[in-house]
Amino acid sequence: MKIRAVSTAVSLIGACLLMIEYPAQAQTTSPIWAPPALERIIEEGMSENKDLQSLAAKVESLRDEISFAGSLDDPRLGIGVINLPTNSFSFQQEPMTQKQLFAAQKIPWFGKLSLKAQKQALMAARQQAILEAKRFELARKIAVTFYELGFISTSLEINGRLTDMVSQVLKVAETRYTSGKGLQQDVLQAQVELSKLLDEKITLEKKLHVLQDSINELLNREGFLPIPPPKDLPAPEMKLELKALQNESLGRNPMLAVKKAEIDLAEVGVKLARKDYWPDVDFMLAYGQREEDSTGRSLPDFFSASMVLNIPLWQKNRQDKNLAAKQKEKQSARKSFEHLLSILPHQVDAMVTDILQTQENYRLFSSALVLQAEQWAKSSLAAYVVDQVEFNTMINAQIRLLNFELMAKKYLFEVYKKRAELEELLGGPVGIKKVKQD
Repeated sequence: MKIRAVSTAVSLIGACLLMIEYPAQAQTTSPIWAPPALERIIEEGMSENKDLQSLAAKVESLRDEISFAGSLDDPRLGIGVINLPTNSFSFQQEPMTQKQLFAAQKIPWFGKLSLKAQKQALMAARQQAILEAKRFELARKIAVTFYELGFISTSLEINGRLTDMVSQVLKVAETRYTSGKGLQQDVLQAQVELSKLLDEKITLEKKLHVLQDSINELLNREGFLPIPPPKDLPAPEMKLELKALQNESLGRNPMLAVKKAEIDLAEVGVKLARKDYWPDVDFMLAYGQREEDSTGRSLPDFFSASMVLNIPLWQKNRQDKNLAAKQKEKQSARKSFEHLLSILPHQVDAMVTDILQTQENYRLFSSALVLQAEQWAKSSLAAYVVDQVEFNTMINAQIRLLNFELMAKKYLFEVYKKRAELEELLGGPVGIKKVKQD
């Protein structure tokens, strides 16, 4: 019995420590790494998002119910009349007639109240873990949308540069065609390319507005406010140690904390179900006041006491079924925890591999392919001016250069997006080394 009591106390203390470690008050700091502009947006989301505010209020309400769950029911006070004859309704006809005042108190079986308080504390701890997981989810959603916004903004910028370049080339082609040195098909091709770029610009502007709307929605802003896209993000050079990150995820993953809290909660449910086999006790004390009898004789008052126990007569349909259900809940919670425990290392492995390969792609495009395409674009433009290459070769070289620049930017933003997703799995930021300004 002492060992069980100590175990119960330790579990309750652990639940309380969890709630102290993660206070329910709205936290406004970003749970993941973010550049200053994004950090400000995430902090706004942490303080203004209505879903987070609702979850925080739920944590507080569950905490406030801990003392209620571990307290006795209110005592009951009653009055009554006993042995009143119906032929006269006189209090003096029969000596056993009395006016009674009684008080009753229900006492649960030993250990039930502490288990109920522990269950309520674990419910609050579980809700706190859910709140933490939602904070990471919101930060990841904002970050991914923000970096996507940056890529679309960069796409619009490159689209504008390409549009200016094609417009200039179109003027050159028209001049050459007018002077008889160029071909009409060069003019037509330039016009087609220009129309395609204008159509692409409309699509990109639409995507840009949709992404800004998404961020405003996550921040619970009442009206639309433009979101400045990220500019000049440093080229990331992340050195990720897979084994260390996998161990980190197993210790800090926010959803793993939720699953662990569910196991603890189910364990307490099983203990409570076992306690239900033992009866609660209802104590009652009563005082009966009697009047003088018909002869004027004074009659002594009565004092009464009673104790009522509930008998588990329907044990097979009640206690047994309840215990079996709680044990299955515990098995389900443990299986869910073990499943997440087994797949987390694989998820981290896949994410780390993706980040490292995307970094390689970024380095390839930014340091090699863009430079080569730039040389090709310059030489082809110079050759076109002196009629040494065809228009099609020249225009394709210019488009290829800007597309390579766009691909380099895409890989840059992909690394940042994947980093936000990895940090959600890890339950915290990872280190990053800034090697150069892009």
